[in-house]
Amino acid sequence: MSDPAEQTPEPSPPPDPEKEGVHPEEGETTDEATVHEGGVELERTIGLGGGIAIGVGTMVGAGIFVFPGLAAGEAGPAAALSFAIGAVIALLVALPTSELATAMPRSGGGYYFISRGMGAAFGAVVGLSLWLGLVFASAFYLVGFGQYAVAALAEVGVSFGGVGPVTPLALLFGVLLTGISLTGTENAAKFQNAVVALLVVLLVAFLGFGVLDAVGVFGSESAPEQFLPYGSFPVLTTAALVFTSYLGFAQVATVAGEIQSPSRNLPLAMVGSVLAVGTLYVATIFVATSALGSARLATLGETAIVAVARELLGNVGAIAILLAGLLATLSSANASILSSSRALYALSRDALVPRRASEVNLRWGTPHVALVLAGGPVVLLVALGRVEVLAEVASFLHLVMYGLTCVALVRLRRSRPEWYDPSFTVPGYPAVPVLGALASFGLVAFMQPLSQVVGVSIMVGAAVWYRLYADDVQLRGAL
Repeated sequence: MSDPAEQTPEPSPPPDPEKEGVHPEEGETTDEATVHEGGVELERTIGLGGGIAIGVGTMVGAGIFVFPGLAAGEAGPAAALSFAIGAVIALLVALPTSELATAMPRSGGGYYFISRGMGAAFGAVVGLSLWLGLVFASAFYLVGFGQYAVAALAEVGVSFGGVGPVTPLALLFGVLLTGISLTGTENAAKFQNAVVALLVVLLVAFLGFGVLDAVGVFGSESAPEQFLPYGSFPVLTTAALVFTSYLGFAQVATVAGEIQSPSRNLPLAMVGSVLAVGTLYVATIFVATSALGSARLATLGETAIVAVARELLGNVGAIAILLAGLLATLSSANASILSSSRALYALSRDALVPRRASEVNLRWGTPHVALVLAGGPVVLLVALGRVEVLAEVASFLHLVMYGLTCVALVRLRRSRPEWYDPSFTVPGYPAVPVLGALASFGLVAFMQPLSQVVGVSIMVGAAVWYRLYADDVQLRGAL
């Protein structure tokens, strides 16, 4: 078998299997579908609104429903600046990803870009890690959905005692979301659009009221506290903490093979979703610190935003924000299951996992085997419990993928293969992708040692898989 470290020829679209072992390109992409020699495969049924819904729906979550109390306790009102810094870092990655996506508008996202820019070995490690990372994240979101559902029911007087049916609800909706995706990407996109639209309406109404209350339109104006009560350094460490709130915009690129008018909609969806979510996060910190003050928020921890809503709007506000949390976790889980299946689909087309995972259901036009291999492990992890650590492992794997995506862009720009013709180019090149790579790799250092160890172990396991399975398959194909 050949040594993966030696497989770094000039980047090209899926290289010839005799050179790289990756499945060769089989046709072209159009605004209606991804076309291969075997016929039309994944139809482009997701519009700009659907792309933004995937990005926003995946990202809106921890930044509003988990981090406000924790971030305010670390940085005070300046935590709003921490979220703004996080948005800037996310844009440093979203812009290079947008360029790569317009040059290669196919399903697979970071895996596809890295395998074409850096070789099959790098692509295999990132692709397998992305699939597992999204599975981990989906399980975490579904458990969060169950917790929010039980909390919302408790607010209206329905209590269960103990933890309630958190796991059964998570399992039920895990199966339901997988089923929706199986019956058509358009169905999954419509569901995502509806959930995210309702979520955004609730959040904008709540935050709009909170801002007006803070400036004195309703009641008395809030007395501002010191913006930097703990100095400037906690702003940076808090930015590293809350950056996990922005992991999700690249899920738009993972389903690039199903985005309509990809040259226009992919950059708009990725950059637009980061800007929209960043604005919501900054507004959340402003409203929260104005309503309760950073010291009190710090004592409330992960339930801070519910207390803020209760302070501003009473029990109705608390119920509304719990409903928003329920919608946020549901939309994140739906987008992650959809994206993980497309990562596996792309791996299968390149023969890095068994080819059966790239089969497309003729009735619904979805990669049904890949979806089962995405949704099935999610349900299993939910049933086993203890998914909190897996959520940070997913963040670790995403950050590695983001860093390597920026590196792949630089390599493709320097080599300029004939096929590389993006319709969108990164402004401020090469500073933007270089800073994006450094920021992504640098934030890994702020994670828990356990998450780092598990993340590295998964990547090593993926490299072993490539060496023992994929490399061997490629060798047999060349004989």
